[in-house]
Amino acid sequence: MSLHLIIGDKLLSSWSLRAALALELTGAPYSEELIRLGKPDTRALLLKHSPTAKVPLLKTTRGTIADSLAIAEYLAEQFPSEQLWPSDVFARAQARSACAQMHSGFFAMRNHMPFNLNHDAPLDPVPPEVKVDIERMLALWGECRAAATEEGPYLFGRVSLADAFFAPIAVRLRTYQVPLPAADEAYVETVYQWPAFKAWQQAALEELNR
Repeated sequence: MSLHLIIGDKLLSSWSLRAALALELTGAPYSEELIRLGKPDTRALLLKHSPTAKVPLLKTTRGTIADSLAIAEYLAEQFPSEQLWPSDVFARAQARSACAQMHSGFFAMRNHMPFNLNHDAPLDPVPPEVKVDIERMLALWGECRAAATEEGPYLFGRVSLADAFFAPIAVRLRTYQVPLPAADEAYVETVYQWPAFKAWQQAALEELNR
């Protein structure tokens, strides 16, 4: 199977990170193409690949898949033996629900705490709507842990697509120095120690020197 992932800046593109981590979970080889965002030719370059003009995009032998959630579902179906979603029926439904909620919500956190792997300063003051988003996010993580049937440090015990989707949230919470309960701080550290994430982070920081 030929897989080609088109992404934006690793330093700034949270959606690209999700798709890349999902691909890493499959263990399959893939190629990668980075298109710098916010440049005069960005839209034109992306339109060559998809009418959405957004990243990430996964090019397959049958065509291009846009949107990180669609990419994740495609990979889960193409690589069933890798169990990208939790194996338990209820846990799997909870994982999908959590990812869908994140995918379509938490706008205050996104707007006031933009993703940037090089950021390192608290948000001051923290708007009330951001506090609401953070509280709901931590509750959602708790719901995931409660549904888990496997042991381990990730949201559902074993690493899954849920962790690929929430990795950018872990980045926001750490880079904006949000105080967290012990369980959530431990999860953020788990994400930061995830080899696939560490490789992305290193490449992102190297972008600063280009």
